Amino acid sequence: MEQHRVAESLLDAGEPSLAERAYRALRDRLIMLEIRPGAPISEDQLAQSLGVGRTPVREALKRLQYERLIAVYPRRGTFATEVNITDLAHISEVRRELEPMAAGQAARRATDAHRAALTALMDDLEGAPAAPRTPGALMHLDLQAHRAVYAATRNPYLEDTLVHYDNLATRVWCLFVDRLPGMAGHIGEHGPLLRAVVAGDAEKAAALAAAHVEGFERAIRAAL
Repeated sequence: MEQHRVAESLLDAGEPSLAERAYRALRDRLIMLEIRPGAPISEDQLAQSLGVGRTPVREALKRLQYERLIAVYPRRGTFATEVNITDLAHISEVRRELEPMAAGQAARRATDAHRAALTALMDDLEGAPAAPRTPGALMHLDLQAHRAVYAATRNPYLEDTLVHYDNLATRVWCLFVDRLPGMAGHIGEHGPLLRAVVAGDAEKAAALAAAHVEGFERAIRAAL
């Protein structure tokens, strides 16, 4: 787990293993619904498309199964998990508690290197409403912002947990993206949050994170 966590860090300069590369690529395809919910997963096809052997793909799939992004059924095969809107309440229940905690801890604990990375992301995010970007590019920017805050908590267990739930929340968002106006503005909300973290304002960072989670759930429910 430690190896996986370090490899995930935005500040990690080391080269990821083949299994880690396969995991990241497959995880993002599943999160962004490039592999559609319910679609069958073929180890051979994935290995070919990723340019790696079956062993790294198999290792990646084990992690993705644990993270509820794929499901394995005896005698049937491996499939991308369905996106069930009824799960939104459960996901939001966890995020309402942990996202503000993470933002506050990040404001208190971020290193100079974390703050530099967060500042670079903040500049990019604050240009999101005006810059012409595809929904996919905006989604990736949103994921980067969340993961940077989680890394800055310097709490590996909190980071792992929130990455997992943010991935699941992003799948729900991708399912409804065509019905959600103002997506760039929603993602741009991270700018003030990152500024509060960089400034070390734990109370403000926590409040902004809480509001963001609540706003996400309201937007999804309004699109139903």
